[in-house]
Amino acid sequence: MKKLSRRMFIGVATAATVIACSQLSQIEQGLTQTRQVNIYSSRHYNTDEELYDGFTRQTGIKVNLIEGKDDELIERIKSEGANSPADILITVDAGRLWRAEQAGLFAPVESSILTEKIPANLRHPDNLWFGMSKRARVIMYNKDRVDPAELSTYENLADPKWKGKIAIRSSSNIYNQSLVSGLIEVLGEEATEQWCKDLVANFARPPEGNDRAQIEAAAAGIADIAIANTYYLPRYAKDDDPAKQAIFEKIGVFFPNQDGRGAHVNISGGGMMKNAPNKEEAIAFLEYMVSPKAQEFFALGNNEYPVVEGIPIDPVVASFGEFESDTVNVSAYGDNNALAVKIMDRAGWK
Repeated sequence: MKKLSRRMFIGVATAATVIACSQLSQIEQGLTQTRQVNIYSSRHYNTDEELYDGFTRQTGIKVNLIEGKDDELIERIKSEGANSPADILITVDAGRLWRAEQAGLFAPVESSILTEKIPANLRHPDNLWFGMSKRARVIMYNKDRVDPAELSTYENLADPKWKGKIAIRSSSNIYNQSLVSGLIEVLGEEATEQWCKDLVANFARPPEGNDRAQIEAAAAGIADIAIANTYYLPRYAKDDDPAKQAIFEKIGVFFPNQDGRGAHVNISGGGMMKNAPNKEEAIAFLEYMVSPKAQEFFALGNNEYPVVEGIPIDPVVASFGEFESDTVNVSAYGDNNALAVKIMDRAGWK
């Protein structure tokens, strides 16, 4: 992955004073002929650099990367308007993709590679954006305090038997907003609001911290159960610190709703900008993201689940077992987001 630096531009400007115009023209032509794609990404994983480097090695297309938080990137592209250099926006949640969609940032992409490889529920119905990797939001439990036979569904977490035993992050977290949005889609508004109220009554403590903080709370006995994305837990197993490895050993993973609709899943995904200056390269990038090499990288490099079938997953993740996924289209997480936030607020979910 390469980046054009300020120093590089300054160097070209200085050279213009001492070289012939024909030579400068040749330099400018060379820069113009360089194929590139400009990626705005909220994925903050250092391992993704190898993913982008692999794309460049295979295609010869240089990746220029701008990283930031989802909402900040969306606002930046909006403010840049028709002159935005952004070709691709990548976010870590379908709810954020929906926000960019509502801002009119995406252009539809016609690609048989994308539509054939990515399940319909993991991409936009009109092909405005596509899932690149899949993550499951599941029940994690303290093995010493919870018999997994007691666990069953997300809905069951509202049972009073779990009073004072559940750790989960705040209602401002997009992962939780998408979880509640998915419940709205299958249970309806009234039932989902009652579930939220009962869940809040079962909190072990007021929401604080990220997903790892919930896992650590369960391991420490502050809570019996944590709600978290699966890819966080393997990091403890792979850490050199024995204390972190001990946390992994204390925590079990349970996939809810396996006798029904399946476990809640979300995506990290992206789409092409409607003002993309490098549309051909942008489509090539999206298609590369579902190639076997890239999908294996998502699975092995960041402990995520591939969106394409038949790709090997990380051994630690595989140890959690196979599971059935909810097949609701993830675009519903965005459609229901505003209502989900209102419901969580009314339920007293801080």
